[in-house]
Amino acid sequence: MKISTVNVNGIRAAARKGMHEWLSSEDPDVVLMQEVRADAGIASDLLGEEWQTVSVPCRIKGRAGVLVAVRRGRALVLETREVLDGIETDADSGRWVEAVVEAEGGRMRVVSAYFHSGEKDTPKQEAKMAHLPRIGARLSELLASGEDVVVAGDFNIVRSRIDIKNWTPNHNKRAGVLDEEIAFLDEWIASGWRDVVRDLAGEVQGPYSWWSQRGKAFDNDTGWRIDYQFATPGLAERARGFSIARAVSYDARFSDHAPVSVVYA
Repeated sequence: MKISTVNVNGIRAAARKGMHEWLSSEDPDVVLMQEVRADAGIASDLLGEEWQTVSVPCRIKGRAGVLVAVRRGRALVLETREVLDGIETDADSGRWVEAVVEAEGGRMRVVSAYFHSGEKDTPKQEAKMAHLPRIGARLSELLASGEDVVVAGDFNIVRSRIDIKNWTPNHNKRAGVLDEEIAFLDEWIASGWRDVVRDLAGEVQGPYSWWSQRGKAFDNDTGWRIDYQFATPGLAERARGFSIARAVSYDARFSDHAPVSVVYA
């Protein structure tokens, strides 16, 4: 099963800019989208009849939104969970959706997650730091369940200096590169979750999945690795390869994030 995750930066804009061409060429079985920024009906219509979709929009119009899309004929959604927990605020809505997916090789639970971006020393960062422990609590439940699980999406946090081109000028100065945020990812990895792309890529610089829209960040590959696929240990062992669909040029992108795909046997 090939699972792809991508922050589409607005599914309507992405559809205009080449999202369907990527879906056709990448040919994933399951797609996990973040920052959909559209209601469930619009998102489903844009993807088309070949996809079974589970979509959770943000209660604040024009923000966030997560989606699971399963290609009909290859897999089937058996059940869903559309909230992280029972204490969701408006700002936290549209950031977590789970689906149990069955395919020829068995079943697994997939999660499309969109963490807060945050902004150092502002209420946005306070919201991010309040959300992370709740995510951690759900990850503990999922790890203990014994299911095969993939939690994927835009985490808006790098793990270390090899996950960002310019570590020194950003470390502890900018959201996403703060030690207090990184500690959560470290804790989840220590508990047993596997960072599948890092495992497959090895200890190399990158591979990046997001580039700022400002300046020449994309052209100079001044990127961040903030889009992940975290998997339970048994499933991670069955990961056979990954790809990051970095566009050939700045103007060929359908989002400021590149899709991250992993094939699981």
